[in-house]
Amino acid sequence: MTYQDRLLKVIPGGAHTYSRGYDQYPLNAPQILKRGKGAYIYDEAENEFLDYGMALRAVNLGYANDEVNQAAIKQIEYGNNLTKPSLIELEAAELLVDMIDSVDMVKFTKNGSTATTAAVKLSRAYTGRTLIARCVEQPFFSYDDWFIGSTPITKGITKNDIENTKLFNYNNIESLEKLFSEFPNEIACVMLEPSSTEHPKDNFLHKVKELCHKNGAVFILDEMITGFRWHLKGAQHYYDVKADLCTFGKAMANGFSVAAIAGKREIMQLGSIEFIGQERLFLLSTTHGAEMSGLGAFVETMKFMKEQRVVEHMWNYGEKLIALMNESAKKYGIEKNFIAGGIECSPYYLTFDKDGANSLGLRTLFSQEMIKNGVLMPWIALSYAHGDKELEITKNALEKTFEVYRKAVDDGYEKYLVGEAIKPVFRKFN
Repeated sequence: MTYQDRLLKVIPGGAHTYSRGYDQYPLNAPQILKRGKGAYIYDEAENEFLDYGMALRAVNLGYANDEVNQAAIKQIEYGNNLTKPSLIELEAAELLVDMIDSVDMVKFTKNGSTATTAAVKLSRAYTGRTLIARCVEQPFFSYDDWFIGSTPITKGITKNDIENTKLFNYNNIESLEKLFSEFPNEIACVMLEPSSTEHPKDNFLHKVKELCHKNGAVFILDEMITGFRWHLKGAQHYYDVKADLCTFGKAMANGFSVAAIAGKREIMQLGSIEFIGQERLFLLSTTHGAEMSGLGAFVETMKFMKEQRVVEHMWNYGEKLIALMNESAKKYGIEKNFIAGGIECSPYYLTFDKDGANSLGLRTLFSQEMIKNGVLMPWIALSYAHGDKELEITKNALEKTFEVYRKAVDDGYEKYLVGEAIKPVFRKFN
């Protein structure tokens, strides 16, 4: 049996995140990985790949950072999970409150979905309302039903959960105004990322906040990706806006499992216990939520990022990478068929066929050819470990990849792609 067969036999989907599933990669992608170090990953045979996936953006210093690992090991040696709150738990909470302008209180957990769902629960308790408005262009907020029910994958989700989440468009304040008009006094919260593929335009975030407060809704910014990448103090600081509630995760502990729900005291303290006579809200109660190794890694990651100016490095590298990819595409006459862009600290690339239509087939082919040349680039996630050497490796891989890509634009990707094209994660049927 192959590793893929073995994975599928014992794990539904063959992975614990659908973005790691085999249907998201070309056939020649490594089926299983053994380890990572710096900007590189290694399969079971020790084949090396320069990685631009970076554990779904969970790693922003580089794999197995020595300082972060030692900080985690120190906490493991202290017991890792104690009967009462730990010193590192307090230190980590005070650090996050200090760092993020909008935050008075924080509660840690182990994954982003738990954090965003906690934000929804807090909002419903605070407002006494039910409906959620979430940004439709931004791909993922939670594995819980309030979000998944608003995607094509509605199997197993109640009608109420499906109907309780409403959609609006990024950088389109009118679409959100329409929701508040259609559902007066019913929307508990508005959930969006501060930014993803483009910057907010015309004070969009400030207008969303104003609209929320005018209509009595909670303004939630999901900083799972933007946090500690746009700015060390979050995209809220970068865009000069303060959320009522915000969520963090992904790269906050360089691959260790840490996420957080944070925000204004008057909302967060609904989940507290010291107010006698206050009706209780069961917010988060997770055995491993404040696991000491992860929180030690978080504290050390923030220290490293500040001392080494990691955010500035990622912005600079991303700017160079976008330019390199577009220059290479132009060299091969495919600048209309392959476009790199986005916000420099978090770039993206798009693939178009000769008629100008978005092509998952060409995207898969691009990924296939990059893998042949030692680079795994299912998307672009940057880290401090990506430097001049990695840029040169990427340049050489692009040259060879675009030789094939150029032919595929004219002849059709089917002639050059081995196996099937990747599929959208959020699709109704397999």
